[in-house]
Amino acid sequence: MISEEYLYSIALRECSQIGDIHFHKLVRTFGSAQDAWKRAKKEYKKLEGIGQRTVSDIGNKAHLEFAEEELDFCEKNNIQIRLRHLQETPSLLNECNDAPAILYQKGNIDEAQPKVSIVGTRNMTTYGKQFIEDFFEATQSSEYTSVSGLALGIDKEVHEQSIRHRKPTIAVLAHGFRYLYPAKNRKLSEKILQEGGVLITEFSSARKPDRENFIQRNRIVAGISPATIVVETGFGGGSVSTAAFANDYNRDVFALPGKITDSCSQGCNQLIFHNKATAISTLKDLIGLLGLNGPKEKMEELFPYCETTLQLSGNQNLIYQSIKDQPQISLDDLAQRIDLATHKILPIILELELLGKVKSFSGRQFIAI
Repeated sequence: MISEEYLYSIALRECSQIGDIHFHKLVRTFGSAQDAWKRAKKEYKKLEGIGQRTVSDIGNKAHLEFAEEELDFCEKNNIQIRLRHLQETPSLLNECNDAPAILYQKGNIDEAQPKVSIVGTRNMTTYGKQFIEDFFEATQSSEYTSVSGLALGIDKEVHEQSIRHRKPTIAVLAHGFRYLYPAKNRKLSEKILQEGGVLITEFSSARKPDRENFIQRNRIVAGISPATIVVETGFGGGSVSTAAFANDYNRDVFALPGKITDSCSQGCNQLIFHNKATAISTLKDLIGLLGLNGPKEKMEELFPYCETTLQLSGNQNLIYQSIKDQPQISLDDLAQRIDLATHKILPIILELELLGKVKSFSGRQFIAI
C-alpha cells in the first residue's frame, strides 16, 4: 500500500548511514523503500558502492516507531509527505542528483508556474531592500512564484513583497515543523500559507534548526528554480553556498553588484568576478533574462544604461566583436580566436558584463547583448 511506502521511506531515511543519494540508490535497486527496508541488509552486495556498514542500521525497529509517530504528527498538522521516487516532489528539484528523498509540505505548489529564487544576507541594507521592492513592482504583471529561506533580512523582505504583490511564495525551512526559526517570522509563515504560499522542508518534525541544516537547506532553494538572484551577501555568506549549488545544478545565477567597500556586497562582487554569477545591470535586462514580462516603463532603473555615451577600449571592443560574431563562444575558443590568454580575457568579460554588453552562461560561454 502507498501509506506503507511513506512509513518505510521515513524509517529508511532515518538510518544513520542513509543519506539522500544512498536512499535513491536503494530504491532504484529494490524497487521501493519497503523492499529496500526488508532486503537491503541481506542483499547489500547488489548495491554498487554500498557496503555492509552502510546498511547496518536498516531494519532497526526504533526507526519504524519513529516513522509511525511522524505519520501521525503530519496527519494531525495537515502536513503533506512528498516522496521523490514516487514523482511527488517538484520536477526541477528532482533533476538534482542529491535532491531530498522526502519533502514535508504545507500548502500546494503550482508546478506549472515559473519559480525565481531570491536570497541574501540577514543584514539587509536600504540598497538591497530598494532592489527587492523595485523588482516586485516591475514584475507586477508577471506570473511566477518566489522562493527564499524565511530568514531575517533579504529572505523576509522577499516573502513580504511577494504577499504584498499577490505572488505565491515558497519558504524553505531548515528544520522540522515542530519548530519555526526565527520565531520572529512565525506570523509571516502563517501569512504565507493564508495567501496561497507554501512551507517546505526535508527535515522530519523533530529536527531542530541546527547550524549545519541551513547549508543543506540552501540546495533546495537553488534546485527548485531555474534561476537564483543573490541580492546582498558578504564573503562566505550562506547565499554564496546557494549560488554554488545553483551553478552545480546548471542553473542561472544573477548577483547585484555593489561598492567594493560595502561588506554586504562583497560576496556578490566576488561571485561576479569569478564568473559564478551574471551581474545585474538593469531591472529590464534581468527581467528579460528571467523570461518574465518587461517592467513598467515608468520604472526607474537602479543602473541606467546609455549606449550613446559608451566607449569600449581596444581589448573590450576586440572581445565584444568576437563574441558578437560567434554567439555562445567558449572561453577557450575565444582565447584561440583572438590570441589572448584566458586569464587576461576574464577581467575584460566582467567589465563587458557590467556594461551590459555581454552575458555569461554555464560552461564559460558568452553571447553579446
